[in-house]
Order: sequence, then C-alpha cells, then structure tokens
Amino acid sequence: MKYMKEVEGKSIHDWRMRRRRKESIWIPGAVIVGGGPSGVAAAACLKQKGIPSVILERADCLASMWQLKTYDRMRLHLPKHLCQLPLMPFPSNFPSYPTKHQFVSYLKAYADHFDIKPCFGKTVVSAELDDRIGHWRVKTETQDEYVSKWLIVASGENAEEVVPEVEGMDEFSGPILHTSSYKSGAMFSGNNVLVVGCGNSGMEVCLDLCEHNARPSLVVRDSVHILPQQMFGRSTFGVSMGLLKWFPINVVDKFLLVMSHIMLGDTARFGLQRPKLGPLQLKNLCGKTPVLDVGTLAHIKSRKIKVCRGIKRLTRHAVEFVDGKIENFDAIILATGYKSNVPLWLKGSDMFCEKDGFPRKPFPNGWKGENGLYAVGFTKRGLLGASIDAIRIAQDIAHSWKKEGYCTLPIP
Repeated sequence: MKYMKEVEGKSIHDWRMRRRRKESIWIPGAVIVGGGPSGVAAAACLKQKGIPSVILERADCLASMWQLKTYDRMRLHLPKHLCQLPLMPFPSNFPSYPTKHQFVSYLKAYADHFDIKPCFGKTVVSAELDDRIGHWRVKTETQDEYVSKWLIVASGENAEEVVPEVEGMDEFSGPILHTSSYKSGAMFSGNNVLVVGCGNSGMEVCLDLCEHNARPSLVVRDSVHILPQQMFGRSTFGVSMGLLKWFPINVVDKFLLVMSHIMLGDTARFGLQRPKLGPLQLKNLCGKTPVLDVGTLAHIKSRKIKVCRGIKRLTRHAVEFVDGKIENFDAIILATGYKSNVPLWLKGSDMFCEKDGFPRKPFPNGWKGENGLYAVGFTKRGLLGASIDAIRIAQDIAHSWKKEGYCTLPIP
C-alpha cells in the first residue's frame, strides 16, 4: 500500500513537471540573438530572400544600446551612406552625420518596412547545438526554448559595460558612472569632472561637459591616434577607403598622419602621444579605432580640458595619479568601453574566443562558423561591417534553404 502511494505520488509529480515545462518552439528559419542594428539587418536580408527568422532581444525596445545607453549629443561618427543598413538608405533629408534620435527613427522605419517584430524581454541564457537533430536549442530566462537549424549571434560588441577596478572606488564620495548612464553635461555644470578613457566617447563627453560649463579632465593612459573628422570636404574614413584602392596601407597611414599634423598640429605637445603603428594598421591589427576630432582637441589646446596620466587610487574627494599628482574631483565618468557577452551563453562552440567574445577568425572571415552558426556585427568595423555580414549570412542560409527544399515566404 505504501509502495502504491509512492508510485502514485511520483506520477502526479511527473505530470505536474510536464505541465510546468514549456514545449519547445520550433523555428523554420533562423533564430537571431540581439535586436540591434546587426540583428535587424540580418532579419531583413533573410526576409528579402523569403526566409523567416525570430529575433530574441533582452530589452523592451529595438536597438536598446542606442535608445537607452547613449548620451544626448551622440551622432554617427561616419557619414550616413557608410552607416545605412542593407536594402534601405537613410532619408535624403537627414544630415550627413545623423543624430542618435534620427538614427533610431531610421531603425524603427527599417523594421516597419520589412515587418520585423523582435520578441522583447527575451534574455538568452544558453544556446547549444543538439547533435541528435542537428539543430540549435536556445533557452531564455523566461524558460522558453527555441529550436532552429540556424543561429545568428547579433548580441554585439557592446553587450556589457567594462568597469575597471580602481583602488578606493568605494571611498570616493562623488558619483562614479559609466558613459552608458551619462546623458548630458548639464547635471555637472560648475563641477570638476574626471573622464577616464580617451576614445571617441571619452573625447565627446569632455566636449559636452565643456559646453555645459563643467571643468573636465581626461585620463589618457595609452597612446592614441586623433584624426580630423573630414579632409578636403569628405569624411576621413571615406578618403582613406578611396586611397586604399590605389596605395598600400602603410602609405595611406603616412598620408593621414601628415594631414593630421597639418590640420591638428602635434598632439604630443598636449599629452596625446601617437602610437608607433599607423591608424589603419593599428585598427586592422588590434581593432583600436582612431579618434575622429569633433572639436575636443581645441579645448585641450586651450587648457579647458586637462590631460592626466593614469589613476593610482581614489580618496574621498580626490584622485591620485601615477605621476604623483593629486587633484580634487566632484564626479568621475568611465568612458572605458564595452565588451561582448557571447561566452556567457553560447555553449559547445569554439567559433568565439572565450577571452574577448569575438569570432576567432578575423574580418572578413569571422561571420560563419560550423553547424549553422553565424556572427553579425563583430567585425570592429561598425555598421558597415555589420551590413556586410548580414548580406553574406543571408546568401549562405538561402543556399542551404533552397538545397534542402524549404518553402520560401512571399517577399513583401
């Protein structure tokens, strides 16, 4: 009798567990992890070929990085024709360098045009190939499981903030925030603010602080290439790409450095040492993007922005630098960048490096892995690189789609 009750109890428990467990959601096309520009571009390119897809986005909106984690004055650093997504250009009435609000409106219009509706609030916790069926099982925090033959990783190079550990951070009395939380210099008016990091974001935040009557200082630990945003009325990037069609990269680098010296002067005089390797070679080798000056350098030259060495430690109201100087600050802004989070949830694949979360194969070969695994937007070449990836991925999946006899969707 006792045995029968145990069996009966176990059966009821198993039945309840089956009821609680959700059924897997089978996707006939691709599962795309990430609803930013890269993921949306991949979905549009697939749809153009009649292939369905599902986008899983952890936030509650499209392009959450752009909408929620960028400062108010943000603009595209490259001209719009180099940043447009496949199959749909920017509106002709947009300026050459659209604002973040214009870019977000373009992305929303892009998604509407291709009828792309991401599944919001779907944080992916694991994705793993099921060898028995040759499909990917993608699980979310909400206990949903999506099963698909193709998995496209579009979670991005900037999925998580990088926050360095600095001695005394807990002791410092003022606010310490990452640029992902910075909106405007208005809240720092009249304050001494230390900006840590001299990339494009750090430079532009310093400029914004100056324009709101704050007193910014900039921590520059490493050498950095600063280039004018434009040359001869064209974007410096566009000029570089044109010259690379005719000249080797080292020659183009020398040209860029000569022009930068003529237009900007010797940046080393102001504490901004240039790397030994040229800007394009450094970008190709290390992925380090040169800074495109949008007006910050003039404030550095006039001493409105002070350049500081690396930080040794923080105290309650001050910062001690590695050169022994101690200065008081009211706030610290970390322009220390972002990192990929792919190794946290992608299981059983060696396509991505565990150390940095980028594809092991460098551009232009990092977009395709094995067993239907793809990466879009990990080229370290911005929106242009993401668009190139999206087109290649759609072409590759379309080849398999036709080969295996799937039915295509009608193209709107």
